[in-house]
Amino acid sequence: MRLLAIASATLLALAVASAQPATGSRSMPPVAPSVGWSWPLRPGPDRIVKDFDPPARPWLAGNRGLDLLGAPGEPVFAAGAGVVSFAGQIDRIGVVSVATGALRTTYEPLQVQVRTGQRVTRRTVLGRLTLTGSHCPPGACLHWGLLRGPLYLDPLALLGLEQVRLLPLDG
Repeated sequence: MRLLAIASATLLALAVASAQPATGSRSMPPVAPSVGWSWPLRPGPDRIVKDFDPPARPWLAGNRGLDLLGAPGEPVFAAGAGVVSFAGQIDRIGVVSVATGALRTTYEPLQVQVRTGQRVTRRTVLGRLTLTGSHCPPGACLHWGLLRGPLYLDPLALLGLEQVRLLPLDG
């Protein structure tokens, strides 16, 4: 199941990003938090089951987003306003990506209720959470991702809650 999750995240990046390989967030400047963002499940704060943990190399295992505890059938909301850049299935798992300027938020696994090209506002229902493709079996959880170009960032940055990661000075 973990391999499926990694493959799904990789396919999602290819579906919504350029053909450049994805890497961790270390080389990117921080995302400026905005009052225009909110948790993608209930009004929040959502319960985090697994933190953002980008891999050191694009092909290595890691968590390229957050896994948020949910319930099957629970509505999943757009965290911010934008345009749906992908709405469909990847390997039988419902996935939605919303573009907001240079940023893209991703949501899976869903029973998708929006279409590509549709404008959404913050708290627009994107779909319903499903067990199929859940990152935390046997329960349901939402995998919420954030990308700038091909680079994965911590979605908590949108809410001003990201974890600071210190790197050694020698690289």
